[in-house]
Amino acid sequence: MATHPRAGQPAQPEDLIDVAHLVTAYYTLTPDAEQIDQQVAFGTSGHRGSALDTAFNEAHILATTQAICDYRTSQGTEGPLFIGRDTHALSEPAWASALEVLVANGVDVMVDSADRYTPTPAVSVAILRANAGDPAAQADGIVVTPSHNPPRDGGFKYNPPHGGPADTDATGWIADRANELLRAGLDGVRRVPFAQAREAAEEFDFMGTYVAALPEVIDLDAIREAGIRIGADPLGGAAVDYWAAIGQTHGLDLTVINPLVDPTWRFMTLDWDGKIRMDCSSPNAMASLIENRGRFQISTGNDADSDRHGIVTPDAGLMNPNHYLAVAIDYLYGGGRPGWPGTAAIGKTLVSSSMIDRVAAGVGRQLVEVPVGFKWFVPGLLDGSIGFGGEESAGASFLRRDGSVWSTDKDGIILALLASEIQAVTGKSPSQRYAELVAEHGDPAYARIDAPANREQKAKLKALSPADVTATSLAGEEITATLTEAPGNGAAIGGLKVQTASAWFAARPSGTEDVYKIYAESFQGPEHLAKVQEEAQALVDAALA
Repeated sequence: MATHPRAGQPAQPEDLIDVAHLVTAYYTLTPDAEQIDQQVAFGTSGHRGSALDTAFNEAHILATTQAICDYRTSQGTEGPLFIGRDTHALSEPAWASALEVLVANGVDVMVDSADRYTPTPAVSVAILRANAGDPAAQADGIVVTPSHNPPRDGGFKYNPPHGGPADTDATGWIADRANELLRAGLDGVRRVPFAQAREAAEEFDFMGTYVAALPEVIDLDAIREAGIRIGADPLGGAAVDYWAAIGQTHGLDLTVINPLVDPTWRFMTLDWDGKIRMDCSSPNAMASLIENRGRFQISTGNDADSDRHGIVTPDAGLMNPNHYLAVAIDYLYGGGRPGWPGTAAIGKTLVSSSMIDRVAAGVGRQLVEVPVGFKWFVPGLLDGSIGFGGEESAGASFLRRDGSVWSTDKDGIILALLASEIQAVTGKSPSQRYAELVAEHGDPAYARIDAPANREQKAKLKALSPADVTATSLAGEEITATLTEAPGNGAAIGGLKVQTASAWFAARPSGTEDVYKIYAESFQGPEHLAKVQEEAQALVDAALA
């Protein structure tokens, strides 16, 4: 993938969206329900798209919200619905549209008491708190966010009563019903005027509830007593108010870097492809934080809905998400959480680094390897059988210090704070701790590449069985496992994973492009990794032939 010549440089006027034009498109363009690109596509990350492409418009949100109301009725969900929004330009219009439908359907809606922005984890924590208090009337939630997507995009996701990302049984039903309503010209959508809807909604202190409870999941006393200097950059996202409140409430030496909200994100540096993208795992998007890393002991970034984390240290800059996951797991299970049950397993996705496997073996805990998608960690986080669940894409969550559930969705705020706790308790930065893990377990080289594949090939890849792979070796090593199901829960990978003693690759079809993604890693270094990647593509292409 070619890198844009201005990647990592500040955005220029020509990079910025016209907010008024975008919002007008939301209200004035009508999707064609027969066009696949203009339908509701409600995956585990919700429905995403731009109003300018007629992919995220008022009609989509009215239909999707009615579908959620119908789904709630079918499931007997009668508790309150917690709804939050991030700082994208389309988030408030979509939030307003949703409110009109929710109230019209008799749903008890909880909105932010400050009429501000709400991170995804704050919605998850609120849902779980409500359901613990009243298990009979189950609460659920909606977060209006396209996560780290560019400013022109909108997003809309549903969190059922378990508090985490909705599974395909829910999202498929909701999408089908929403598209049915679109084809019917929104006949069947109940709606009241916004003023009436806003008046009927109940206010809830998302921020106060979340911030007050943080000592239950993070050792803030240790951070405060050690005087850790923290720089927190919300990247113009929903955590912008939260970080200031965390610092003030808990007496931390915390500076909110860039406390600005601007729907154009004009203060961002461009991502690898020249787009503005709030990806806190990207060194290009995080360039300004990396450049100023010497000001703080720990610097952190979050994406727009704060479910992802980026960790920056003075000695190493932006940490690779895989590296930080390994350090976090080593710390939490290596004595950092004595209140957790000794049986609490470690959750990882199958494209995350095998350094985590070695760390898990080192701390003597069971490793649960699941397909890509945070939803697979939800049951374990709920009942405490998984202490920590993380993805290579910089999303993770973990239990409260007493071993009970915190958030069943990704929480970039607690992962960011954990970096300061690690610094405070160990006297070493997370990157220094990773260097120690490398000395103990080896130094893996990890990368992801794309390979071309048409729709038919992608469908075939998704349906592969181990018998379709005839190769017995990979990059000079015997193949020890060929997987199309995740070893941790037996769920379909939706692709293929091949392992050797020191390397592995996983191939998964892209949902949006005519490519498949090859994730690969080798403990023999970059040259061996390149061989793994080359042979992985040949092996997959042969299986697809």
